[in-house]
Amino acid sequence: MASEELTTTGYIKHHLQNLTFGQHPNGSWGFAHNAQEAREMGFWAIHVDTMLWSVVLGVLFIWLFSKAARRATADTPSGFLNFVEWVVEFIDDNVRGSFSGRNDLIAPLALTLFVWILLMNCMDLVPVDWIPWTTQMIMHHIFGVDPHHVYMKVVPTTDVNATFGMSLGVFVLTIYYSLKIKGPVGFASELTMQPFSATNPVLKILFIPVNLFLEGIGLLSKPISLSLRLFGNLFAGEMIFILIALLFSGGLFWGLMGGVLQLGWAIFHILIVLLQAFIFMTLTVVYLEMAHSEH
Repeated sequence: MASEELTTTGYIKHHLQNLTFGQHPNGSWGFAHNAQEAREMGFWAIHVDTMLWSVVLGVLFIWLFSKAARRATADTPSGFLNFVEWVVEFIDDNVRGSFSGRNDLIAPLALTLFVWILLMNCMDLVPVDWIPWTTQMIMHHIFGVDPHHVYMKVVPTTDVNATFGMSLGVFVLTIYYSLKIKGPVGFASELTMQPFSATNPVLKILFIPVNLFLEGIGLLSKPISLSLRLFGNLFAGEMIFILIALLFSGGLFWGLMGGVLQLGWAIFHILIVLLQAFIFMTLTVVYLEMAHSEH
């Protein structure tokens, strides 16, 4: 995809553009050919590449773990089965350490979030040009599409729509269990009777809007921080890979330098890939623990 027709700026923008499907201003439906058309499609446009890779990696997760479950045995596990059991035990230990309530949903949810996000993050370790270039060639030779109008972002977590969608799901569960465990009155009291409290009835009433404002900000900031933390780290990592890839077009010396830098950043990025999946999973468990706890 690093075509000679693309400038450095164009190359970077091309990698950061999603394959977007939606309604054009003239009423027709189709794919956006550039960033301007994608913006004109508005809120209801779909990032096809984000949806595609999210679903593919989700199905891969289900297939791998269901395959391991079918092969489970009382004997000493080996190979892939041993790895899956280790992952399940690791998540189970973390949930037991962070969640004190009784809810059969929490551990499976934590496992799903950790492995699914990890798989999406790991797409960042695939060389930035391989899949987009292959997609361009297929679309060009089979369907006759201009390669410069074919976009393919393969890391779903570099799309804020994907990370915010997952965090909204966690937020909905947090509100649901807060209402279920504490009741509407208890949840409302939690938002209005702290952090400031008083025995004087007048002061107690005066503190209600202040407490609601502070607690409301804290409540609403959870999905925002949860989504932006994951998005920001993976987007920055992908951007560095793109910048390193530009070195390969600068001749033999810069190509060798790019190879060294790419290897070094990929090794370091493995830590980020694992850590961000773990942080998202851990914060989800912590938020649900807070929803199950009565003050």
